[in-house]
Amino acid sequence: MKRFVTGALILLGAGTSLAFAADEKPKPYEDPAFIAKASRTIDTFVAAWYHQEKLEVPQVTDDSTFLRRAFLVTAGRIPTGEEARAFLEMDSPAKRKELIDYLIKSPGYSSSMSNWAFDLFRVTDRKSGFNANFDAYRNWIRQAVTDDMPWDEMTNRLLSAEGDGWSKETAAVGYYTRDRGMPLDNLANSMRVFLGSRMECAQCHDDPFGGAERIQFYELAAFTAGQQTLRQDNMKNLWEGLEKGDAETRKSLDYSVAQVIWDKVYGLSLGGTGDGLIKLPEDFQYKKDGQPGDTIGGKTPFGKTLRTSGRREDGKGRMKLAEWVTGRTGDQFPSVIANRMWKRVMGRAVYEPVDDYKEAKELQNPQLMQYLISLMVEVNYDLRAYQKILLNTKTFQFVPNPQPSKVATGDDFHGRQLQRLSAEQIWDSLITLSGGDPDKKPRRALDDRIYVNGKPVLVGKKNMEQLSQEVLALKNEKEVRSYYEKLLQQVKAEGAAGKADGQMAMMAGAQTYDSKAEVRASELPSPAPREHLLGLFGQSDREIVEGASRDPNVGQVLSLMNGYVQKQLVNNPSAALYKGLDEASNDKEKIRRLYISIFSRPPSDEEMNWMLDEVKASPKEAYRNIVSALVMSSEFLFVQ
Repeated sequence: MKRFVTGALILLGAGTSLAFAADEKPKPYEDPAFIAKASRTIDTFVAAWYHQEKLEVPQVTDDSTFLRRAFLVTAGRIPTGEEARAFLEMDSPAKRKELIDYLIKSPGYSSSMSNWAFDLFRVTDRKSGFNANFDAYRNWIRQAVTDDMPWDEMTNRLLSAEGDGWSKETAAVGYYTRDRGMPLDNLANSMRVFLGSRMECAQCHDDPFGGAERIQFYELAAFTAGQQTLRQDNMKNLWEGLEKGDAETRKSLDYSVAQVIWDKVYGLSLGGTGDGLIKLPEDFQYKKDGQPGDTIGGKTPFGKTLRTSGRREDGKGRMKLAEWVTGRTGDQFPSVIANRMWKRVMGRAVYEPVDDYKEAKELQNPQLMQYLISLMVEVNYDLRAYQKILLNTKTFQFVPNPQPSKVATGDDFHGRQLQRLSAEQIWDSLITLSGGDPDKKPRRALDDRIYVNGKPVLVGKKNMEQLSQEVLALKNEKEVRSYYEKLLQQVKAEGAAGKADGQMAMMAGAQTYDSKAEVRASELPSPAPREHLLGLFGQSDREIVEGASRDPNVGQVLSLMNGYVQKQLVNNPSAALYKGLDEASNDKEKIRRLYISIFSRPPSDEEMNWMLDEVKASPKEAYRNIVSALVMSSEFLFVQ
């Protein structure tokens, strides 16, 4: 990597180093020899499949295609013109490996993986009808990704979460509180996300296709039953008194301060560790399994069976569920995440869909899938390390394949299938062209300021984590009322409920961005507004698991022709794309730089002649016309 950083000079950030600190030992699976061996093993299984099917092994793709593919897959954006030229001009046989080393440790990896996690866990800033935000939960997910929290640990902490929604240690409770009032839907999503088991139909009836029975679903639901807020009853009378007040009361500062405590503290907390028992619904129709209203205990539907008593509350139901998911389901848990990561890197999963688990023996290449499962376990569920191995395979470097898969029931690995960029990849690539390396901009920080009537108060004196900790420690209604009155007086005395300014934000150290900011998609409001370019290109609304779309629509065309692309890129002389032309000595070099910046490759001779003709015909508008044409082309919008 040192050679790549040196070759790229400041282009990749002065002082950038991926070397381990003197007191930090690399993990065994980060050893180059281990990575090389694992990558070769994967390629061996793929090659063996080609031999078995009597197919020709694809060639390795050229540097330009590899460069763009590696950036988009790993960092979620195209390289800057400077990064692209530095790589293409390097004369090193190890430059692809060095590029992967750089990308996998870059801030762009964290940003791109955060987008993946936000989609998978349906992370939103806010929820309709709920007067609080999930900023602490979002920050917890982002930090877990950045810190390489092992997938089994992350799963365990999400499923067994309890406590204060603002504490850095327990903010994972957002996994449940974002679905408060819908525990059965949350459970169905958990089975789909972590185990590739589609049980949602079994909420209402036996599933004739998936095989799950309704009684099995409710036995599983018993493990997460009994979710509640922490000590919210201590404020019930105070809150209901304000709620029943007239219109003026509901507009008062008294009401607004109380709402902060009721919604943003109690409402984001999670009590109840899982009862381990649940009542069958009144419409339960399978009398052989139980009667409506019967109380039943927990029982897992497959894997090593785990049970709870149906006679008394267990108190550790969610912890037991997490233990079962991560450690008692055999190959299923590691297979699902190994397959998800294969799809993220290779473009298509070993088995599709990724949330419908299939045993390795049922697949086109069972030996490969079995090895990927064992590899995921061997790297201790470190998703960054696992992806680094995949990126170093020759399979990842195969030439693009514009033809459909030759095997209807699975992936034949016959070259990477063409695929339109995700909404996040398009946005992050566009802001790279307009503003340069977007990873140099500050990350969105946890905004833990206390907001009253939409304005921050008590800045520098108290934040939401402190407020939440103090409130949740109150033991009875009298203590809550006393605390509320003191807080109300503090806010009134400050006189700041309607007077926030930028200086206050700086004092609090909160780096936030609105939807108009030209920063990475992972830093913007989650999700972005529907009218934003991200929304137009199919960003998930985070209502369903992995709800993003890559389908085309007219709005996308209009956005490229008349929206952000034209305003901030094509017609913006200050765009980073144009600044890169300043050092070009002639028209040919300018055109070459535009192609490398946008496509990560130089133009062909034919393309160069076309563009030179355009420069001669429209000298004042030529470069803007060229940029517009290239950015709106299929080559820009697709990954090869």
